[in-house]
Amino acid sequence: MHKQFFISLSVSFLLLALSLILNYYAGIYATREASSSVTDIILDNLPIFDVDWFFVYGAFILWTFISLLLLIDPKKAPFVLKSVALFIIVRSIFVSLTHIGPFPGQIFIEPNRVFDKVSFGADLFFSGHTGFPFLFAMIYWGNKPLRVLFLICSALFGACVLMGHLHYSIDVFSAFFITYGIYQMAMKFFKKDYTIFQKGISAYTD
Repeated sequence: MHKQFFISLSVSFLLLALSLILNYYAGIYATREASSSVTDIILDNLPIFDVDWFFVYGAFILWTFISLLLLIDPKKAPFVLKSVALFIIVRSIFVSLTHIGPFPGQIFIEPNRVFDKVSFGADLFFSGHTGFPFLFAMIYWGNKPLRVLFLICSALFGACVLMGHLHYSIDVFSAFFITYGIYQMAMKFFKKDYTIFQKGISAYTD
């Protein structure tokens, strides 16, 4: 294995750890400073559905599947992990700037030790459940089965958080546009890792 690859992989894990720390404190801050809720043309007319299981365990299944993809093809890990870290960092900034309170009557999410560290009451803008699989749809765009799978996951999670009144509609619909921008940034910021993702570790010698 190339030394450069291990260095890049180590940096990606450090960047991911940093992003999770930022996410944690951004979520706490936004929840503490949350204002009153606002009206929403979709949620005001949409009944509340119990989507607790899919919201929590669907996300765990998705993360597990992505982890397996990276274990099967580890050369893709640096670009993927750095893109995820960038996604979390950008979302943390948005969360820190936006303190709208949760929509009234949203479903109760059963407490979970792991999930409670990455999701909070008022970390709403933008929807990570929607944006995260959409990011992977773009990362794996050249693989049609994975692209379709991640696009379906993004649509399902978007519908899920609206049905449970867990996000405002703007949180969901804006996620696609912001995530696209994040992906474009990732390709520019992590250009070498993107090349490795596409061509393999041999690209280090190109």
